[in-house]
Amino acid sequence: MQRKFLTNLTFLLFLNILIKPFWIFGIDRTVQNMVGAGEYGWYSSLLNFTFLFNILLDFGITNFNNKNIAQNNHLLNKHFSGIIIFKFLLAALYIIVTLSIGFIWGYDSRQMLFVFILGFNQILISLILYLRSNISGLLQFKTDSIISVLDRLLMILFCSILLWGQTGKSNFTIDWFVYAQSLAYIITALVALLIVMKKAAFKKLQWNVNFFRLIIKQSYPFAVLVLLMTFYNRIDSVMLERMLPGEAGDVQAGIYASAYRLLDAINMIAYLFSIILLPMFARLIKDKSDVTGLVKLSFTLIFTFAILVSLNLCLYNHEFMDLLYVKHIDDSAAVFKLLILGFIPISTTYIFGTLLTANGSLKWLNIIAFSGMVLNIALNYLLIPKFMAVGSAYASLITQFFTAILQLVMVQILFRFKVNYRYLFNVFLFVAGSILITMTVGYLVPEWKTGFILAMGLSFILAVVLRLIHFKALIQLLKSR
Repeated sequence: MQRKFLTNLTFLLFLNILIKPFWIFGIDRTVQNMVGAGEYGWYSSLLNFTFLFNILLDFGITNFNNKNIAQNNHLLNKHFSGIIIFKFLLAALYIIVTLSIGFIWGYDSRQMLFVFILGFNQILISLILYLRSNISGLLQFKTDSIISVLDRLLMILFCSILLWGQTGKSNFTIDWFVYAQSLAYIITALVALLIVMKKAAFKKLQWNVNFFRLIIKQSYPFAVLVLLMTFYNRIDSVMLERMLPGEAGDVQAGIYASAYRLLDAINMIAYLFSIILLPMFARLIKDKSDVTGLVKLSFTLIFTFAILVSLNLCLYNHEFMDLLYVKHIDDSAAVFKLLILGFIPISTTYIFGTLLTANGSLKWLNIIAFSGMVLNIALNYLLIPKFMAVGSAYASLITQFFTAILQLVMVQILFRFKVNYRYLFNVFLFVAGSILITMTVGYLVPEWKTGFILAMGLSFILAVVLRLIHFKALIQLLKSR
């Protein structure tokens, strides 16, 4: 299973690194620079607003289905047609609730139009994720990997034409950006639907009220988890836009989005771990096999990467923001250096949170997520009026460490892993050594690009010396059958 994890992770990383960075830095960043922080912040706030009610779109079906299909492949044929109908019903409920709350919150006519379009995009994204959960649940990771980048590939094509084609840069608007996303999601959803219909031997849609009740009963713990995690991960920019007066709210939301973009790009790597690990953990747990090796391997890889990246990006926060943007550099840098440190706990939650999900420990995950949501909203409420976007960054950083630590403790309580003190000592040495290397290089090397590469390289060598990265063992694992 460890070999399968490594080979599929490598393929998935290759496709995502090939496509998604260009989307984030070539397209998304260019759009923000072109339309301005205020306009993009306005859009970002509305986008995150539509994320808040994703619980109504999915109701935990995707995570439940991924785990369920991985453990019971034969259920794909039985469940697919019923779940598709249920998803359409949830989509109608989602649009009604989202528009109603937007109206109550006082959104104007243009904001309401965008909420509708962005809500439609959320419906398509939810459908794609559900369809992909069937594919990955069957352990068809290569097919799932291709689908995972298809929407971004299409967006790059469409937005490139709009940005640099005959229309010219001066004509580009945020509206076009949103419409291009809609078209890309429609095409991707149709492709994924055809693939799953073929694998499910789909014949016709089936209306079954009892089946809907069964799915709700089995998936609602996943739904609650999605709702809680969405709130403490997405509420920041919404609260910035709502709490700060006038244009200041839009600008601060735009600054926060600027700083968050690079974290979002790096976070995709950690997220890819969870996509592959969930069905693998679920299969191992069902078979009552030992998960220790896979947990240690995945945690070591992602934690080492998180320390390398987070410390060095934190050190050179201003330089990277200056490289990416043309306005609000100082403000974005101040937010970014806090957000990027949050990648360390975020990366660990993609391992231990996924393990708890595969184990069915939804009660404890929901308690942790609820605690994180309350903490995050409270901190934002206290910090935004005084510190604005920087206050939201502090709230996010504290919340991420809080939830990661609780998840780690819960995993140890439930699985009772044998403590490997030598391994933990090496991890501690790596963290301490990387901090020392980063600070020393930053002090001694004046040219930031050279310093960044040197610090990353020396920290990587330290990981190899401490045998956190063991090339020979990884190669042997990849060659094993």
